[in-house]
Amino acid sequence: MRRVAVILALALLCAPATASAARTHPAGARSTLGPVGATGTSASTSSESPIPVPPSSVPPQGRRLSADRVLAIAAAVGEMKQLKREYPGSFGGAYLKGPLRWQVSYFSRGAKKEIGQVIIDDASAAVVEHWTGFQVAWTMARGYPGAFGRHAGALYVWLPLCVLFLLPFMNFRRPLSMLNLDLLVLLSFSVSLAFFNHAHIYQSVPLAYPPMLYLLARMLALLRRRRSGDRAPGPLRLLVPAPWLAVGLVFLLSFRIALNVTDGNVIDVGYAGVIGAAKVVDGKPLYGGWPSDNEHGDTYGPVNYEAYVPFQQIFGWSGTWDDLPAAHGAAVFFDLLCAGLLFLIGRRMRGPTLGIALAYAWAAYPFTLFTLESNSNDALPAALILAALLAATYRSTFATGARGAAAALAGLSKLAPLALAPVLATHGLREMPLRRRPLSLAVFAIAFVACAALVAIPALEHSSLEEIYRRTLLYQSERGSPFSLWGLYGWHGAQTVVEALAVVLALVLAVVPRRGDLVGLAAACAAVLIAEQLSVEHWFYLYIPWFFPAVMLAVLGRFSDPSRPEPAAAASSPALSSRPAAAVSS
Repeated sequence: MRRVAVILALALLCAPATASAARTHPAGARSTLGPVGATGTSASTSSESPIPVPPSSVPPQGRRLSADRVLAIAAAVGEMKQLKREYPGSFGGAYLKGPLRWQVSYFSRGAKKEIGQVIIDDASAAVVEHWTGFQVAWTMARGYPGAFGRHAGALYVWLPLCVLFLLPFMNFRRPLSMLNLDLLVLLSFSVSLAFFNHAHIYQSVPLAYPPMLYLLARMLALLRRRRSGDRAPGPLRLLVPAPWLAVGLVFLLSFRIALNVTDGNVIDVGYAGVIGAAKVVDGKPLYGGWPSDNEHGDTYGPVNYEAYVPFQQIFGWSGTWDDLPAAHGAAVFFDLLCAGLLFLIGRRMRGPTLGIALAYAWAAYPFTLFTLESNSNDALPAALILAALLAATYRSTFATGARGAAAALAGLSKLAPLALAPVLATHGLREMPLRRRPLSLAVFAIAFVACAALVAIPALEHSSLEEIYRRTLLYQSERGSPFSLWGLYGWHGAQTVVEALAVVLALVLAVVPRRGDLVGLAAACAAVLIAEQLSVEHWFYLYIPWFFPAVMLAVLGRFSDPSRPEPAAAASSPALSSRPAAAVSS
């Protein structure tokens, strides 16, 4: 899928790994169920794994229905009748599904593919679910309540968060201002999510693209260098005073942590982090040999698993997919780290008011709570990208090395942020004397390579580069998914074009003249990430927090600090060593 990226030496521009659903409904899990009588076909060992039952008119012990009876019930379903006509020679098999239900799976001739599925209640003999098409293999496409985010997706939580996110920043005097539109577009992903939650994938997938396209165009527009005579946007006006916003920030962070502890579920992404951490600690191969209930959990970079080590050591792990307190602890830490880094970056850019505003925006944005409640690893790359942006607010040689190290850590967490390396490497070069530019690039490159080599040691001790490539990039590139326009409609030719454009954009933004301050760098990073996500085969809402912080930095950072006088001429250089950057307007 990423042939163009490989050809252009950016092979690591891979899609974010598939997010998965709750443990009771492993999302994205490919159906490996085989017909009754086949062996070695089940990919899961959980209590919900289907248990094959041979044809019989006698109900199994403890059951009211027999296998013959459930097969007859399933055969009467209209969609299954249509399948039988479309697939001559197809047949069904009966399975016990947990303590109270049956599953009837239909297979094409020769049992090559599971093409239909019917879930039947044993007590009432009622059909409770029936699925065809990609919803047979992709359980995350079935709209199971709470599979992602649990109660974070409830309207009584989601809608108040939308209001809290909008209210402090809205400009009611200018309702058509760009800031208002930016904030509303960021929230408009909720429309797509609502369709996804109701299993309307043919509506949810296309609706995710207009917000991303708008945000891409908006970030590119903010990259334009300020010209003399351009009208400055003025100071950032908050409807809520900064001290009260800080109180709201503390309340929101406390609410998020409490909700995570009492309500959050751990999807297989978080489970993979804990498994990988245990492998690192035990000195076992990080790639290959994963448990059957998370067989492809080794699709990430080594940093992802190493980041879970402290939490696996503190909270332990039973060796099973239980409540996984280590995953909860890691997710909460990553979340707080993002808020803290946003505060630090904002404080250096425009003072404490912007820092509080950015941290508040993270805490109030419903999709960051959605990620936290799912206990996924997607706040980790966001935090590491923010660390690179924080380093960019300094102009020392050490800061350049820190930026390179943070870029490597971000890239070797979930791999896709490697696309940011060119933009991060060339930041600030244009403002430097020519003689210093090679040194800056060398420091960045040395720090990047050294950090990457160091964190790769646990992986390379047991696995070859070929195996790591096969388990990560190759698996990602060959896996199909209905969660993109390309996978849903089979538009792979158009996808290749978009992939190539994303690669070109990442390279062009690194070398063309653009806005040189942190607002420009944040906008460039956001643009690269959004372009990359537009090109991937599998896109999911958990990936929004990857670019959300950079978008907010660009959108809010372009305003000046009302507590500081506007400089006579706008500066376009990064902040000096330990002093906050001068206020710069767009």
